[in-house]
Amino acid sequence: LPLFAVGRVGFAWCCTAMAVVMAAAAGGGGGLRLPLGAATAFCPVPRFKLASTPPFLRFARLPARCASSVSSETATLEEGQQQNAKEKAERRSNQEGVTPRSKDFNMWYLDVVAAAELADYGPVRGTMVIRPYGYAIWEAIQAYLNAKFKETGHSNTYFPQFIPYSFIEKEASHVEGFSPELALVTIGGGKELEEKLVVRPTSETIVNHMFTRWIKSYRDLPILINQWANVTRWEMRTKPFVRTLEFLWQEGHTAHATEAEAEQEALQMVEIYRTFAFEEAAMPVLVGRKSRAETFAGAVRTYTIEAMMGDCKALQAGTSHNLGQNFAIAFGTQYLDSKRDLQYIWQTSWAISTRMVGGIIMTHGDDMGLMLPPRIAPIQVVIVPIWRSEEDKQLVLSAAIDVEHSLKAASIRVKLDSSDLKTPGWKFNFWEMKGVPLRIEIGPRDVVSQSVVISRRDITGKEGKFVGISMDPVSLVAFVNSRLQAIQTNLLLRATAFRDSNIVDVGSYEDLKVVISEGKWARCPWAGSDMDEAKVKEETGSTIRCFPFQQSVHSGQCIITGKPAVEVAVFAKSY
Repeated sequence: LPLFAVGRVGFAWCCTAMAVVMAAAAGGGGGLRLPLGAATAFCPVPRFKLASTPPFLRFARLPARCASSVSSETATLEEGQQQNAKEKAERRSNQEGVTPRSKDFNMWYLDVVAAAELADYGPVRGTMVIRPYGYAIWEAIQAYLNAKFKETGHSNTYFPQFIPYSFIEKEASHVEGFSPELALVTIGGGKELEEKLVVRPTSETIVNHMFTRWIKSYRDLPILINQWANVTRWEMRTKPFVRTLEFLWQEGHTAHATEAEAEQEALQMVEIYRTFAFEEAAMPVLVGRKSRAETFAGAVRTYTIEAMMGDCKALQAGTSHNLGQNFAIAFGTQYLDSKRDLQYIWQTSWAISTRMVGGIIMTHGDDMGLMLPPRIAPIQVVIVPIWRSEEDKQLVLSAAIDVEHSLKAASIRVKLDSSDLKTPGWKFNFWEMKGVPLRIEIGPRDVVSQSVVISRRDITGKEGKFVGISMDPVSLVAFVNSRLQAIQTNLLLRATAFRDSNIVDVGSYEDLKVVISEGKWARCPWAGSDMDEAKVKEETGSTIRCFPFQQSVHSGQCIITGKPAVEVAVFAKSY
C-alpha cells in the first residue's frame, strides 16, 4: 500500500530500488546479476538509433544479448513475480516508444504515426505507406464525404494520372504556381517521349480538356463530378500525412452556366468540409476566404477551413476554389446558350486529402499517443479479457465474446483482444496509444456479477472509469453509445477551448509580432497589399490563414497601413 500511495512515478522508483536489492542478493563474486524482469531496465544499451532507420522508428527493441547475458538461475523466480516484472517491463517499453507531446511535439507526432501503426516511410524519399489502421481512418473520411457529395448531386469519375505538359502551360498562373512541384516523365517504353508528361499534381487542366469535348450546349450544364485519386507534388520538406511527395485526396470539378452558380457551389462545398471537421473529426476549424497571395494558382477566390494543431500551428485542412473562367478561356471551353450565343463556362474545384488524418492526430493526441473521435475511429471499443487460470480463461472469453456480439449487432465497431501473448497492462497501454475511445475490461468477478468495467480514453483516472456496468445487451449498448457521444462532444469542446485561448486580437503590428513569437494566432483589421503581406511573412514567419466568414468586432484601421479596414484577417505560422 505505501508503494501505491506515492503515485506512479514513486512506485516505479520503488520497483527499481527493489530490483537492485534483488540483483545484489542474486549476484556472486563475478559481478552484478539482475533478475529477468529487471534486466531491461539496466541493459547497457536500452535505447539506440540505427542509421538506416527512419526518424519516427528510432526506438529499437532491446538486443537479444542483453537478455541472454542474465544468469539462468535468476529464471527461478516464482510465477507471480515473473508476471509482475513482465508487465512492468512491457508497460515501460510501450511508454518509451512515444516521446511525450509536451516535450517535443514534432517527434511525438512521428512516434505516434509509427507506434499506432498508421503509416511507414516508403523506399522513395518523401513517400509513405499508409498502413491498414491509418487507411481505415481515411476510409471513414471518404465514407462521410462521398455520401455528402452524392446527396448534393455529384458523381464519381476518374481521370488519367499522366497529363501532357502542354496542358499545364496553357494557364499562366497555374503553371507558375505548380512548376516547382512537378514530377515529369520523359521516357516511356525505353524511348524518349515526344512530349513530356506531368504526373498529376491536380486535375484542372485535364478536366478542362475533357469538358471542352463534353460541353456544347447550355443543356449539358451543370457538370458535377468528383474523383478519388492520388496526387504527386515534389515536396522538399515532408511529414507523414501532412506533406508528402504523393498523397491521396478527393478533387471535385464542376462546370456552370453562370458566375452565381459557381460561387454558390464553391461555398456549398466548403460548408460540407466545415461540417465534417466539426461533427466528425471534432476539429473546430475557422472558415473563410484566402488572401490573394494564398489563393490557389488559377483561381479567382479560394475558401478554406483552417485548423489549429496542438502546437498552435495552422493546418489548411480543406479548400474550395471559384475558378471563374480562367481555365475555360485557356482551353476554349464554351457552350451555346439559349440565345445561341457562345459563352465560356464558370468552374469550381475543391479538395480534402489525407492531410486531414494528420490534422486529427495533432488536434486530439496527448502524451499517451493517439486520441480518435469515435465517429471516425476504426475501433470504437476494445474488449480486454483478464484471467489467471485456464478455467477463468474459458469463462471470461465466453462472456467477452457475448459482449462483442452485442456491440457488433448495434453497429458499434469493436475489437476483442483475446491474445494471451501480452499482459492486460500492456494491452491497456497499447490500445490507449492507438486512440481507441472506450475500453471494456472483463475478469472472473465481472462474469459472476454479470457486469463490466468501462474506461474512457479522453479522461484518465477514476473520473473516466465506470465500474459495474451491466452486461445486459440493451443496457450495455445504451451506455456505450452515450459514452461515445460524450467523448465526441468533449473532444470538440476541448479543441474549441484550446483554439479560442490561443487566438489573440491585436491592434498594432508590434502586437502581432509579439503574439506570433509566442506561437499563437493573431487576429487584426487588415487592408494591406500583397507586398505588405509578404513583409509580415518575412519578418514573422506567419501568413494570412483566412479572412473568417464570422468577423469579429475591430477598430476598422489596418494595423500595418493605417488605412480603413472592412474585415479582419487571421495570421499564424502553418504547416
